[in-house]
Amino acid sequence: MGRAESYRQMETIQNKRDYIGFAFRQSVPVMLGYIFLGIAFGLLLQNAGYNFIWAFLASLFIYAGSMQFVLVNLLTAGAGLLYTAVMTFFINGRHIFYGLSFVEKYKKMGRAYPYMVFSLTDETYSVLCGTKVPEGMDENKVFFWISLLDQSYWVLGSVIGALAGSYITFDSTGIDFSMTALFVVIAVEQWRESRSHFPAILGAVCGILWLLLLGPDEFLLPTLCTCMLVLLMMRGRLLPDAERERG
Repeated sequence: MGRAESYRQMETIQNKRDYIGFAFRQSVPVMLGYIFLGIAFGLLLQNAGYNFIWAFLASLFIYAGSMQFVLVNLLTAGAGLLYTAVMTFFINGRHIFYGLSFVEKYKKMGRAYPYMVFSLTDETYSVLCGTKVPEGMDENKVFFWISLLDQSYWVLGSVIGALAGSYITFDSTGIDFSMTALFVVIAVEQWRESRSHFPAILGAVCGILWLLLLGPDEFLLPTLCTCMLVLLMMRGRLLPDAERERG
C-alpha cells in the first residue's frame, strides 16, 4: 500500500512537470517581453519613491500591464479613487471584448475560474488562442499553468526592476517596444495557421480608420466595438469556417 501510494505521488509530480514544461515552452515569448517590461515598471515605481514590496504587491494584485505604468503617475499625483477607476476602465476596457470568448471555457475550470478571469491579459489571450494542446493533456490545466507562469514573469520583472532601481540608473526609452514585437510575432503565427484572415483584416482596417478619426489615445475601444459588431453580424458565415478549421 505504501509503495502504491508513493508511486501515485511520483506519477502526479511527473504529470505536473509535464504540464509546467509544456506551458513554459508556450509562454517563452511572453516571458521575454514581461521580464523587461516588468523591470521598467519596477524602475519607475522605485524612482517614484515606492520600494520593491509595492512593486510585488501591485503586480500580484493589480497585474494590469499598461495600467500599472499609468498607476505610477496617479500615485505621485494623488489621484482620487473615482478618477483612477475611470482611467482603468478606458485603458483596460478592451479586456471585456476578447474576454467574452473565454467565459464559458473558464466557467468549466471550477475553483480556478476567478483567477483565470483575473489573469487574462492581451499577451496571455494571444498565447492561449494559438496553443494546440497535445493529445492526452487536459486543456484546462495547460491554460492555468500558462496564465500563472505569465503573471510570474511580470511579478519577477517588477521586483527585479524595483530592487535594481535603488542602485542602477539607465535610460529605459524604447524598452516597451518588446511588447510590440511580441504581438507582431504572435499575429504572424496566427495568420499562417488560420484559414480565414477576415478577422485580422477587419481589425487592421477598423484600427486604421478609428486611428485617423480619433487619434492614438482614443481609437482602441471604438475599434474593438466596431470589430465586435461586424463579427457578430457575420457570425453565421464565420462559425462554419471555424468549425472546419478545428476539424
